[in-house]
Amino acid sequence: MTHESNLTKWIPHVLLMGFALACIVPFLLLIISSVTSEDSIVRNGYSYFPEQLSLTAYEYLWSHWNELGRAYGITIFITVVGTVTSLAITSMLAYPMSRTDMPLRNFWAFLVFFTLLFNGGLVPTYLIYTLVFDIKNTIWALLIPGLLMNGFNVLLVRTFFITSIPPALVEAASIDGAGEIKIFYKIVLPLSMPIMATIGLFEAILYWNDWFNGLTYVTDPSLFSIQNILNRIISDIQFLSNNSSLASSANETMAELPSTSVRMAIAVVGVLPLLIAYPFFQKYFIKGITIGAVK
Repeated sequence: MTHESNLTKWIPHVLLMGFALACIVPFLLLIISSVTSEDSIVRNGYSYFPEQLSLTAYEYLWSHWNELGRAYGITIFITVVGTVTSLAITSMLAYPMSRTDMPLRNFWAFLVFFTLLFNGGLVPTYLIYTLVFDIKNTIWALLIPGLLMNGFNVLLVRTFFITSIPPALVEAASIDGAGEIKIFYKIVLPLSMPIMATIGLFEAILYWNDWFNGLTYVTDPSLFSIQNILNRIISDIQFLSNNSSLASSANETMAELPSTSVRMAIAVVGVLPLLIAYPFFQKYFIKGITIGAVK
């Protein structure tokens, strides 16, 4: 009995360790490849034990620091502002729909759910945002289209409010004279930190990794986010690699262009801030996911 109990206890741990390694090992290869010389990658392919280490890829990125620094600033701004605004809109829409005494609550829930199934398409969306709202080449183009509110998040937060906020607590606060706004900010939101942190992390990742809005609505390089700048650097390297005469005129030989290792360095630069921020939200993120799964 004890042997079977220990075996049952160890099997999930071993499986989880295997899944963890499956996530860590490729990322480790990504980092090692980013500091591997271009010649070594071309000759031997990707390896955990490269013949020659080199920081050429990072030096190449450092030579574009003016663009990268500005892009980082824009990305951090839109990530923070977009996440906070998205959380405010999502929670303020989800809370009334979670109240049983709200008129037409099912109708509004249906409208939110409808947005998950149907949309107007890319061309009508582009025309509305550029011709009606005139957000092209503005910071709003990186904040609003497709990211500011998500119907799935609204329904997820609404479910959390329904299942985790005791109606008696809301009624007691109402009897004591608290208005709806005070109940929402003083009672509901403090009790909803796990789901807020979970949705906030989702939104922050979406904003940080977004490249589509910049590609579609922004042509001004001064408004490029980090993802758009990194994509442009990759395109420049590919262009120079395919045109040796231009590379020579720029005093760069084909061997000096870190066309392969720089892709790995760009991936590291793009994902590193998220890896740094994740541990601060991990406790709330896991708690929010667990509560949502149990409920």
